[in-house]
Amino acid sequence: MDALDRLIDLALDEDLGAAGDVTTVALVPPSARGRAELVTKEEMVFAGAEAFARVFHRLEPGASVEFRVVDGAQLAAGALVASVSASLRTLLAGERTALNLVQRMCGIATLAAKAQEAVRGTRCRVLDTRKTSPGMRALSKLAVRAGGAFNHRFGLSDGVLIKDNHLVAMGGDIREALRLAREKAPRLVKVELEVTDVNQLEDAIAGGADVVLLDNMNDAQVAEAVRRVHGRLQLEVSGGVTLERLPKLAALGVDFVSLGALTHSARAMDLSLELLPA
Repeated sequence: MDALDRLIDLALDEDLGAAGDVTTVALVPPSARGRAELVTKEEMVFAGAEAFARVFHRLEPGASVEFRVVDGAQLAAGALVASVSASLRTLLAGERTALNLVQRMCGIATLAAKAQEAVRGTRCRVLDTRKTSPGMRALSKLAVRAGGAFNHRFGLSDGVLIKDNHLVAMGGDIREALRLAREKAPRLVKVELEVTDVNQLEDAIAGGADVVLLDNMNDAQVAEAVRRVHGRLQLEVSGGVTLERLPKLAALGVDFVSLGALTHSARAMDLSLELLPA
């Protein structure tokens, strides 16, 4: 069983409980079959096809889910996304879990598309973060890519990112932190360091960081950091970033802007699963 199946099983268990869908069981005979359509209620970038389909397959392996669109498609309100044919009990029991997943993913993809559009024409890439709902990181990062933005680390094992609390934990010496990271981290892993002022930036340059994360700096500080680095390493901006600020940061010449809001604050988009009359 993979991570997506585990997540779906947990969500279904949460919704169905020990007694199952008591309303549907009381009203719908087990032999009754039907079809439902997934429809958008507003404009959005779609994401979450696999997760949506897998919910119904977990409940009924023989369920048929046919998509009219793919992840990353820009959709208008009223678009037919998919149709599901299965037992009526499966359709009714899986509806909310399937919608919860796909609505969340569409929200992330839609926001990611707006963010990446804001830096179009520059070299800057918009990145996500690890600020994801527990258990939904893989789906959240998939949705970010569907929207055209890019993934940062998936987890703590993917790369070195030395943050302020790491520096506190080992005494605050930036150059020593970078030396230890180079010595002990897996080879070929990029070493990134978070700094909060341009003085720390000088230590990061001297210590051989691959990427420097400029944390909560204003535009003037970011511009000064770009000037000092002069292309010797990559620069990422994080903290205090909004959609409105993205074009200015990209124009300043940074390589990346990470935006936690992509995955922790994206609004769930409005889709519905409409059961067709018998």
